Amino acid sequence: MGQIYVSINKSMDKSSLDPALVEQLKKLQQKYAVMGQDLSSYLDGLLYSDYLTYWDYIHLDTLLSLQNPKTRFPDEKVFIIYHQITELYFNLILWEIEQIAAQEKPEEKFFVARLDRIIRYFQLLETSFAVMVDGMEKDQFLKFRMSLLPASGFQSAQYRLIEICSTDLVNLVHVEFRESMMEYSDIEQQVEHLYWRSGATELASGKKTLTLQQFEEKYIKQFKETGMKYRSRNLRKLYQQYFPISKEVIQKLREFDELSNVLWPLAHMRSAGRYLHRDPDDIKATGGTNWQKYLPPRFQRIMFFPELWSDQEKQEWGKAGVMKALHP
Repeated sequence: MGQIYVSINKSMDKSSLDPALVEQLKKLQQKYAVMGQDLSSYLDGLLYSDYLTYWDYIHLDTLLSLQNPKTRFPDEKVFIIYHQITELYFNLILWEIEQIAAQEKPEEKFFVARLDRIIRYFQLLETSFAVMVDGMEKDQFLKFRMSLLPASGFQSAQYRLIEICSTDLVNLVHVEFRESMMEYSDIEQQVEHLYWRSGATELASGKKTLTLQQFEEKYIKQFKETGMKYRSRNLRKLYQQYFPISKEVIQKLREFDELSNVLWPLAHMRSAGRYLHRDPDDIKATGGTNWQKYLPPRFQRIMFFPELWSDQEKQEWGKAGVMKALHP
């Protein structure tokens, strides 16, 4: 490594290298010296390695190989890709929340900037449902969907994690048990009564669907662990601790709350209604989920930040979203 340093200085004396480049080489030399590594070996590796390509960087070939329809209906590919895109946006939202929670004492500017990103992702998700509502032939969907049983969009674990990371678990408890559990701090009890668990019961018997059984078996442990991890670091707790009087933070949290718990579910409901509504009876959703009672915001009144809404707004939860849908 000493030889590299000598050659760098000689190069500087001869002015044969850009001084800025020489300074960068010195910094690299210091970086690798701290780790006991030989800079020249890394430079050799850089010299012999191939140039990075766009398709390799984003693993394009792998990405385009992940659509595997179960039927011959062309619109099934639309259905698959749309849900994959949705999960990628969910992943971005979780990534932003994770960055916020990782800050020992988040600054308001950082908090707001990350909330802006989350809001932008949810806005794209809300409007993207046109891909589902107008982008598939109903006859095709009603046929290929039967090959997907018991899989269901209900089984999106990332959306549940977004909820858990955004607010106190008690705010996600089924509306019938929420008030009585306000004083509880027991994660097990709260997870047992999460509102969505009643949304995947059989319409006739009220028993857990296979969809719900599979989902809980795979993810319930992770949900409990995440609830513990974010018990004091969820977005609501951070707002209460650091920004209780910030008008900008409050405005952003209200926007996020409405997007996540009103506008997104309503967009989802319009999509379900487009394909699953049939007079006089509604068609069961994939997995037998009771979407008519599960998706409408007015039933469960899930709010991440309930203290930011007036009594009237809580009473009319979801009404503004319906009006927006009717009069865009």
